[in-house]
Amino acid sequence: MENMFSLEGKVAIVTGGNGGIGKGIARGFAGMGADIAIAARNQQKTADAAREIKEEFGVHVLGLKIDVTDENQVKRMVDQTLEKFGRIDILVNNAGTNIRKMPQEYQASEWDAVLDANLRSAFLCSQAVYFAMKKAGGGKIINIGSMTSIFGGAKLAPYGTSKGGIVQLARSLAAAWATDNIQVNAILPGWIDTDLTRQARIDLAGLDENVKSRTPVGRWGEPQDLAGTAVFLASRASDFVTGVALPVDGGFSIALM
Repeated sequence: MENMFSLEGKVAIVTGGNGGIGKGIARGFAGMGADIAIAARNQQKTADAAREIKEEFGVHVLGLKIDVTDENQVKRMVDQTLEKFGRIDILVNNAGTNIRKMPQEYQASEWDAVLDANLRSAFLCSQAVYFAMKKAGGGKIINIGSMTSIFGGAKLAPYGTSKGGIVQLARSLAAAWATDNIQVNAILPGWIDTDLTRQARIDLAGLDENVKSRTPVGRWGEPQDLAGTAVFLASRASDFVTGVALPVDGGFSIALM
């Protein structure tokens, strides 16, 4: 049974994998034997994360400076990963951003920036790895959603729209590529302690107290709390699981109050 969760011999691309949830997932994959390509915009942060993971887990790690909203750079990401490792088995669409305002205050360019970073990028990356996964005999794509995939927020119109879309994208790709043995699923993190949510605690008064009181386990999540679920969805253990949106939220989404 343990071998069902092994990622030995597998290659994973994790977008936004140089920090926060993405880095937690990349570390989880490396701990199960996968080689990793980290794709992100901050070159130094990516290099530091790649070195840390390689030294700790002894796997091969490729750091790539990539803007995942740019179609040509996404294609280069795939080409460089294939050149380095010869295959792509797993893609985690984690890269994203947020701009918090009331709906009437957004500029159209801000709306586009959030949708491009969070949703368009996931489509571009998924489309770009498709043929490599098909050639390898199958693959796993994991989209990182949010509690805003389920709930609305007054200052989260573009972000929530993108994260609702990320679930529908997973379902559509799951239906389209099932016969190619490519499983596509989404993880919906609860309130996880990352750079983005630290800024949210500044922007949204009372957020820290509200999260702790509303979450049954009584704490914020940590990036490593996502690793086990991601390993499951990346491994043979989930070969008959596709098109699902799985909350990893300490019970936040099931608590009445």
